[in-house]
Amino acid sequence: MNLKILRLTLHSAAPMRGDAAKLRGFFATSFNEHALLHQHVTDKLIYRYPLIQYKMLDGSPLVMGINEGAEVLKDIYDKFDEIKLGESNYTIMERGVTVKSEEFGCTEEILSYSFAMPWIALSQENYAKYVAASEEERRDLLRRILVGNILSASKGLGYVAKEHIRLDLGRMKDEICMLKGTKVTGFRGEFTTCFAIPDHMGLGKSVSRGFGAVMRLK
Repeated sequence: MNLKILRLTLHSAAPMRGDAAKLRGFFATSFNEHALLHQHVTDKLIYRYPLIQYKMLDGSPLVMGINEGAEVLKDIYDKFDEIKLGESNYTIMERGVTVKSEEFGCTEEILSYSFAMPWIALSQENYAKYVAASEEERRDLLRRILVGNILSASKGLGYVAKEHIRLDLGRMKDEICMLKGTKVTGFRGEFTTCFAIPDHMGLGKSVSRGFGAVMRLK
């Protein structure tokens, strides 16, 4: 299937300091009427794959809208002149908007990806299994979780994988990340799969806050 993807990039005179959670907070409070910006309806969390995802790349925000999320971003992208991240305000000097139709789903070819942002793979239950496992068992656990993450995103986007998703992990390196004030284990590394995923799209936990963003390796 093809997804409509809108990428909004924002630039100010100085590099913006803050994480994707603060970026999400700015949009959520500034445009509270759009539930897709913050995944809540009257204080209840929307449990579905986020159609708007926030990333901070080298001090510049990137907001990604998918399908209906792209339509929301199209409505609001020029409705603000400055952005507040934490206690700091930044005047927007330049904004870039691209809208593309991009492939998502099973492919004939083997594609390679890397995680541009840490992938939050493990639940509390899976973490205990991971710590107790051998090196080979850890790789197999992570591989199965990543296939599950792709299937979960597919379900949220209305795509049914009609074939078995073949996936192989390259070298994975763990790192400590802060998520909602708690230390969690994230992973960076590469993987190959017969599945097309648009650049910057997130897999795993907390993708709306930028985690698990993938980039295709050329």
